[in-house]
Amino acid sequence: MTEAIRRGQLRWNRTDGWRFALVDGGIRFVVVVSDTETDSPVVVTGWTEVADREAALEAGRFDPVDVDTIALRAALSETPETTIPDRIRPRTVTRPFVVGGHRLETEPGEPFVRCVECGCRFRSKEAITSRRCRGPSAGR
Repeated sequence: MTEAIRRGQLRWNRTDGWRFALVDGGIRFVVVVSDTETDSPVVVTGWTEVADREAALEAGRFDPVDVDTIALRAALSETPETTIPDRIRPRTVTRPFVVGGHRLETEPGEPFVRCVECGCRFRSKEAITSRRCRGPSAGR
């Protein structure tokens, strides 16, 4: 976060404040800061995006599952209400990541992410966040 603020590109965004973005080793780190008029600005949010997949893999900071997880999280967040099976299908995410209380993973060819706890399948972020995880389900 600190490096993105110190060395990143600065852009103003009317909806959420100042955005600082830094690409390091093929991954873009974005940090949003508000209340910059005071002595203690507030970090509102931050996220990562894959800027260059090959550079990210070559840098060695992230393994292929990490890079696919970053790409998948970004794709789900870009248009939360839209189903994105074609952007899910090429990803391999074998270490679950959490969205909306669900622990999600996917395998190549699957057009959905699957919750490892409740077994539900999702194709959009809105679907994930609108359904509560009920934990392990019998028969799944």
